[in-house]
Amino acid sequence: MTDSNNNKSDIAHILTEALPYLQRFASKTIVVKYGGNAMESEELQNSFARDIVLLKAVGINPVVVHGGGPQIGELLERLNIKTRFVDGMRVTDSETMDVVQMVLGGLVNKEIVSLINKNGGRAIGITGKDGDFIWAQKLHKISDSDTASAGGREIIDIGHVGEVKAINTDILTMLEKSDFIPVIAPIGVDDHGKSYNINADLVAGKVAEVLHAEKLILLTNTRGVLDDNGKTITGLNVEQVNELIKDGTIHGGMLPKIQCALDAVRSGVNAAHIIDGRVIHALLLEIFTEQGVGTLISSTPSSSTRNT
Repeated sequence: MTDSNNNKSDIAHILTEALPYLQRFASKTIVVKYGGNAMESEELQNSFARDIVLLKAVGINPVVVHGGGPQIGELLERLNIKTRFVDGMRVTDSETMDVVQMVLGGLVNKEIVSLINKNGGRAIGITGKDGDFIWAQKLHKISDSDTASAGGREIIDIGHVGEVKAINTDILTMLEKSDFIPVIAPIGVDDHGKSYNINADLVAGKVAEVLHAEKLILLTNTRGVLDDNGKTITGLNVEQVNELIKDGTIHGGMLPKIQCALDAVRSGVNAAHIIDGRVIHALLLEIFTEQGVGTLISSTPSSSTRNT
């Protein structure tokens, strides 16, 4: 058999491997958090956009939630606005919040919408302020006990940083029925009309919960959850994740993403995936192949098989 025929055979094998997943996930909703290194190169940007368009084309309903921390930091620097972080969270005063809204709700959101549309999709960008979509409340940051004053733990004011209070799904249902792809900027509003910057992972998780999504997929800058030998752990259940947290295998910056994934599956999302956004066509490889490119977390007692 010639090399050309071998290549064709490989393509046919990939397509047939994808078939059961195409059938299983047809008409299902998949929420994707997009950010980090996956946004940084033109090749990865177009790979992501084409993956999203293909998901929609085969009958799956993708919902995109995006971040934009580096872009916010870059504009703040250009405007000579000083930035301070508390435990990884940007202290967001009113001036900084104006920049956050410009970057997330304007620049980044519209770039992603344009990217998806350029690749053949029909995307519409929204923030949590549109149609009273994301109701927020101020996030109260509690100091660590070892850094608190002698009087005990204290509340640190980090400004316009919020958490999700409630989500109105009407606007998403309308967009899905109209065959549009929602692209969500993680900005919420409280009962008084005050805007809040919310962590994109948390927004994606809450959106997945209220939509009863089949999957929550978090694109990251790592290969997923790694074992002690640096090898990706491809399938985990909730109990196994808790054990890995206890023994320190899961630690540091991975903990918030893991907690987001756990909250989602405990709330009814069938599976959460933490995948490497630096891999070309990472979404398609994770959803439609047995091996995948990251870690799947499921609520089932055994996660030995992928794409449950």
